[in-house]
Amino acid sequence: MSDQQSDQTNIFNLAEQFPNVAELCNALYERELLSLATSNIKDPILLKRKLSGLTYHIKNAAEFLINEPTPIDVDVHNGTWKSKQANKCPAAKLVANEKEIAKAETWFKQHHYHGGVVCVYVNNYGNEHIELDSIDMFTSPVDKLHTNKFAWFALNGESLEDAKNHVSHRLVKPSKAILSAACSGHKWNSKGKAIPRALSLRELLLSTNINWKTFR
Repeated sequence: MSDQQSDQTNIFNLAEQFPNVAELCNALYERELLSLATSNIKDPILLKRKLSGLTYHIKNAAEFLINEPTPIDVDVHNGTWKSKQANKCPAAKLVANEKEIAKAETWFKQHHYHGGVVCVYVNNYGNEHIELDSIDMFTSPVDKLHTNKFAWFALNGESLEDAKNHVSHRLVKPSKAILSAACSGHKWNSKGKAIPRALSLRELLLSTNINWKTFR
């Protein structure tokens, strides 16, 4: 039996245990296929590799969302996390507070490891959201971190990359509120709450690596 056939069989077994998992998998497939179809991937080998791994990754994500206890809920119809949205972005007050910035620096000095899930505050002309990323490199001795998508940050959260198109990025100390907002795709603009964004499969998989017991 091929790996792909094995993954599909596992999904069917999972569906027997959890009736909602089929709907969840369909939502994840639909969203990720649309994302790949509209992506800028020009290398057919890379596209083939992403497609071939889709079943495996969706099965893992669906199994976690359905089976693991977390403080936030799952929307099986849309394949997303859901939680109550704050009136204002919880990260905004952190990046404007010197004490919170110092706390972030202390926290990242103590909590940095390869693959560690981190939260990045994104502000684009007042349009705000928080994204999940992961640490893939850090200096020794540790004075800056490199994340998979947003590249280099100082330990106080400041981005060390050139700002593009007035979009600012800031690494923020994770908390239950910050992580819930990131996982749920919450967005804000000048008028307040905005329509949540759908997480990419990559972010969804990162969310399955969060140890919620660590955060309050």
